[in-house]
Order: sequence, then C-alpha cells, then structure tokens
Amino acid sequence: MSGLSGGNVNSRVVDILSGVVPLMKLICLTLIGLLLAHPKTQLVPRATFRLLSKLVFALFLPCLIFTELGESITLDNIVRWWFIPVNVLLSAVIGSLIGYVVVLICRPPPEFTRFTIVMTAFGNTGNLLLAIVSSVCHTKSNPFGPSCHSRGVSYVSFAQWVAVILVYTVVYHMMEPPLEYYEVVEDEGVEIEEIQVENHDISRPLLVEAEWPGIEDKETEHCKTPFIARVFNSISSVSQASLPEVDLVGDESPSPRSLQCLAEPRVMRRIRVVAEQTPVKHILQPPTIASLLAIIIGSVPQLKNIVFGYDAPLSFITDSLNIMGSAMVPSVMLVLGGMLSEGPNESTLGLRTTIGITVARLLVLPLVGIGIVLSADKFGLISTADPMFKFVLLLQYSTPSAILLGAIASLRGYAVREASAVLFWQHIFALLSLTLYIVIFFKLTVDKTVQGMPPI
Repeated sequence: MSGLSGGNVNSRVVDILSGVVPLMKLICLTLIGLLLAHPKTQLVPRATFRLLSKLVFALFLPCLIFTELGESITLDNIVRWWFIPVNVLLSAVIGSLIGYVVVLICRPPPEFTRFTIVMTAFGNTGNLLLAIVSSVCHTKSNPFGPSCHSRGVSYVSFAQWVAVILVYTVVYHMMEPPLEYYEVVEDEGVEIEEIQVENHDISRPLLVEAEWPGIEDKETEHCKTPFIARVFNSISSVSQASLPEVDLVGDESPSPRSLQCLAEPRVMRRIRVVAEQTPVKHILQPPTIASLLAIIIGSVPQLKNIVFGYDAPLSFITDSLNIMGSAMVPSVMLVLGGMLSEGPNESTLGLRTTIGITVARLLVLPLVGIGIVLSADKFGLISTADPMFKFVLLLQYSTPSAILLGAIASLRGYAVREASAVLFWQHIFALLSLTLYIVIFFKLTVDKTVQGMPPI
C-alpha cells in the first residue's frame, strides 16, 4: 500500500510540474524583458521594444503561422476543425454575458459599462496562446506526443481570423466613446487638445503598440468620436450638426445620388454609414494574410507539394520562414516584460470593478469553458481525438484580456489608462490562474494511452 500511495504522490508531483514548468519558462523570458526595460535600469530603450513588437507583428508571427498552419491544414482538417472558430465566438458571447453580470454587481462608472463588458469578453487568443503551446511542447517528454508544436500552433492559428474580425468590428464599435461623456469634453476646448496631444505623444504606453504597431497611422477622422451614437441619435441637435458626410439631410439641389438616398429607408442608410466607417480593411494585417495564404496553399495538394515538405522545390523558403518564426515566442515575452515594466496607469475604473473583471476573466470564464468543451466532446461536436485540440479549446477561455484591446482603446481615445491598468493586473494574476488551469487541463485532456499519437 505504501508503494502504491508513493506512486500516486509521484504522479501528482509530475502532473503539477508538467503544468508549472512551461509557464516558468515564459515567466523567465518575461522577467528578462522587464529587467531590460525597467526605468531604473534602462538597459534597452523603449524604442527598441517598439521595433521588436513591429518585427513580431510583421515578420515573426506571420512566418510561424504560415509554416505551421500551411503544413498541417487540409480540406479534411478544415472540416474537422470547425469547432475552433465556433469556440472563439462562444467564448466572446459568454464572456459578454459574464461581463454584464460584473457590471450589475460592481457598478462601474456609467461611461465604463461597455468597457467592462469588452475587457471581460475578449481574451488573448493569439500571441499568448502560441507562447503557451510552444512552451508546453518544448520538451521531448511533453504529454501530447510527437508533432505537439505543429499541431498546437496550427489549432491556435486557425482561430486567428475569427478573433481579428471580432476585434475590428464588434470591439471597435463597443469601444466608442460614450456620447454624453464626449459632449462634456467637447465643451472644454482646452481638454480635448490635451487628449489629442497625449494620443500622439511618443511616451504612450508600450501596450498600445504591443500587438498593433503603427496604430497612430490608422487613425481616421471619426475614430475618436461617438460616431454610431451620433448617427442614430435623432434628438441631439449637436450630434446631428456634427454628422460627417452621411447625407442624412438632403442637399438643396437634388442629385441622382441624393434621390437614391431619399429612396433608401432611414435605418438602412444609417447602418450603411456605420458599415462604411468600420475599419474592415485593417483585418488584412500580416498575421491574417499569413493565415489565409496557409489555408489556401495547404488546401490545394498541388501547391502544397511545391511549398511544404522536405523534397518540395520551395522548401528552402519555408525553412527560412521557419527559422524566423522560431523567434516569435521569446520576442513576444520580452515585449510583454517591457509592457509590464511600465506598471499600471492611474485608473478611474475603481478597484471593485478591476477586481471583478480580473476574477471573471481568469477564474469564472475558464470554469464555464471546461463545461462547454466537455459537453461538446460528449455530444460528438469535437471530431478529433487529439488531446491538444481540446487543450487549445480550453486555453481560449483562460487567457487574460487581449493586449490588442489597449490598442483599440487608444485608437478610439476611450479608457486608455483604464485598459492599461486592467491589462497589467490581469497579466500579473494570470501567472497564478494559468498555472492552476493548465494542470487541470492536462488532467482533463491528456490520456496516457495517446503518448504515441501520430502527427496530423
């Protein structure tokens, strides 16, 4: 009996270490970035971290996505992996509902109601997930068998396009400055000048550009205004007077275009105006383009045989891209360390709401995710026996809020300091929550009989 109990203890220790060690690797990389960028040391200037984030965004991440997803994807896999993008949508919808509960319980300031819901609903399903999967698969004794890294990166990359579409459509409009708050600021001309200077200042927080470099070039005429509220608010004379070229009021001299607009229903016209101001063109960023190219090339066997494989004519190109893609994880964690070195900004969100968002995002939502993924598996909605597939699905519920939300907040000129503070504290406490849930996810997904699972 003592030998049996000793074996159980050793097994538990191994299980715990298998979940802790991958995260410890990432923490070490993050601490190095923090030390390099800390204001007291300043071994590496902030501008260097900005350049590094641009390299990650424009080069390292697209290379990693293209080489791993392109080699793994097939038409059959596209059909079998259908639940991955659906899971991203489910996590966003359920996170929004939980965020609304946080609003009811914590009662944040009225202007931060939508902000609270967004920060609870949308997690980091990109860079951080790739870093966790890469760290888990870095050892030969990983619990997911051979080709662990290739399969994991492919699953995470396959969800990228859904998350990006959500951010540049739903999140972009939800982070619109509240109309009442905007009008108060608008009456004070001096204050609005200060806001504009702050958004273009070179000392803006690193988190603003950590996952969207060059964001200052993406600003449009109406990105920092309550555009939707102005379009649909027919009561406020101020809002109607400042509507930009929306042709809601006909010109004095009718033209073919104005006659066509008059024939169009008012609601449909306003929806069209809002759609025209939605930055869908930003969806085609380098990582998204890499995902689309990988899916297209990987789905056509003739193209795939030319680009991927040891004997492929263009294998030297994919090998070069693979080498550059291997720099993605350490670079991302160094940038994250640089972001955390700046510390949390002063926030008017309130301590209670900040704690509510953090608890809901890091503790409550993962529990709901476990129920959803296990239920989907029980009802046969998950059409693959690969434990890494379920592991990635579970991770999508357990990561802190997406760093990209900080960039959207800066682009919209709304809750920038609050986003910085929430992201800082979430990533600090995520070290504990992710350690706990990774151990739980291993127990739920890894079967000792699948250690020799063949690659996809």
